[in-house]
Order: sequence, then C-alpha cells, then structure tokens
Amino acid sequence: MILVCGEALIDLFVGPPEGTEMPARAVAGGSPFNVAIGLARLGVEAAFFGGISRDRFGALLAETLVREGVDSRFLVRTDRLSTISAVATSRDGQPSYSFHGEGAADRSLELADLPPELPPEIEALTFGSYTMVVEPVGSTFAALAEREKGRRVISVDPNLRPTVVGDMARWAVAAERFYRTATLIKASDEDVRIAWGGRISVAEAAAYWLGCGARLVVVTEGERGAVAFSAAGSIAVPGRTVAVRDTVGAGDTFHAALLARLAKTGRLHPEAIASLDMPAIADLLAYATAAAAITVTRRGADLPTAAEVEASRASSASNERA
Repeated sequence: MILVCGEALIDLFVGPPEGTEMPARAVAGGSPFNVAIGLARLGVEAAFFGGISRDRFGALLAETLVREGVDSRFLVRTDRLSTISAVATSRDGQPSYSFHGEGAADRSLELADLPPELPPEIEALTFGSYTMVVEPVGSTFAALAEREKGRRVISVDPNLRPTVVGDMARWAVAAERFYRTATLIKASDEDVRIAWGGRISVAEAAAYWLGCGARLVVVTEGERGAVAFSAAGSIAVPGRTVAVRDTVGAGDTFHAALLARLAKTGRLHPEAIASLDMPAIADLLAYATAAAAITVTRRGADLPTAAEVEASRASSASNERA
C-alpha cells in the first residue's frame, strides 16, 4: 500500500466569459488526490492522508476517494472550508491556476494529527505540491517524512504552484526538508525552471537532488518525454505523439504510474530503487509515459486504468513491429 499525503481540493474549470457570467465546472481534484486515484486505477492499494472539509465540497472529495477504492482511514475531517482552485485552460491545452484556500482544510493538519505509527502494509509515502510548504501542514508532513525516512520509500513531486507559495526562497528552504528524506523525486522541467529561475539545467537540478540523498530522479519534459538520473547514470525515453486535449493531471498520472510500476515489479523498497539498472529505469519511464499520454487525450484529470495502459503499450509495440 502507498500512503499519499497532501491536498484534496475542488478544481473549478472556468470557461470564457459570456456577458457578465463565466461558466464553470466543479471537479474533485488536487495533485496528491489525483495520484491516490491514479494508483488505485492502476491496481495498487493506496490510502490518502490529508485534511478534508465537512462542507459539501469536502463530502464530494471523501466520497470520490471511497468510490475509487482509496483507503480513507487516514482522512482528517475538519470544519474548515475546502480549497478552490480556479483552472483556466489556454488554446494549446496548458492550464493556469489561481488558488483560494487561505486557512482551508487541506492546510490545517498539525503534528497531533499524525498517526503515531503506520501499519506495516504501507510500503511507500508520497508528498507533493503546496502542502509541502504552507503551514502548519508543511511542517506536519515534513515530520512524517523525516520519521519514516529509510524505513519506507519516500516519493516527492514538488509540482510547484508559485501563486500559492509566493516567496520562492521560502519554498526552497521548506521543500529541501522533503528532498533530504526522498528515495525518489519526480519533477517536471517547468518545476526546474521555476525553482531556479532558469539558471540551471535539468541535469544540474537532478545532481542537486541526488546530492540530497535521492536514489532516483525523474524529470518529465512534456511532449519530449522524460529523463531519469541515478548513481548508474542517466537515460531518456521519448514522448508519445497523441492528440492533446489538455494536460491537467498528466504529471500526477506519471507519478502514480512510476510508483505503480515499482510496486508491481517488486521494487518498491529504498534499496531496490537504488540498485535499478538502466533497462529497468527505461521500463519505468516507458510505462509512466504511456499512462500520461492517455490522460492528456482526455478532458481534465481522468487517469487511466492498468488495462488501458497495457493495451496502449501493446498497440504501440505492435505498430513498431509492423
């Protein structure tokens, strides 16, 4: 089982103005929330740990997790309101976000909310997005990551949201707490550009993360594919050519698929990840890339099932042989 730690929120997809109105569609979301659902759809047991409101939006979030087969025993319900993330999508499918969540449920976790110990079936924990940084939840999750470091796989996806974090210097200090606990770091090239203001390359960012103690660093590069770095070297896989509807949830899909592939191949352990050779890493990247390529052909964060990913990979292999 993988324990996904982070935010669950409402994505408010906003259309172009129509007079004095803007049509909108409210959807359960949040990067860690999506990862938990993605893992469940890929056939890996997942649980979610985060603060969820008792308001109507929070009820939707909790009900969706249960319906998708995600273990809800670690949910912390609160009377604080749900975060709303307004999402506007450009003509090329790229989303932009504005967050309305100061003092909301997903930020409210405190040290007293931490489970005193985790059950033995939990093999890995994931952390990501703005709940690594905003308080008090950032320090609460950092304490959990530090407590479990070395005992279980720790996977981190910075998934930077500058409109939430604001002060990037403060973000860098807060995020490093997690990097120094991580077994696996998954990021995007956009995360690298934002975090370092374009001053360093993807390879230099990966070297920094490996220096923090990560055993495997994976950076996605959109349609160009993904590249991985470890003590064994680096390897890249190309992207897939698909008709992109939007890219919402693509990174979350990739993260979930990486972890699912590790779990299904018996490698969801710190030392197993450290000893991955290049063919095994290439297989991980290919699987995650195939999963993300399915998501971008759909509207919103509609993550694929294991059967859909396998069918896509089989079809691609068949086309390559033809």
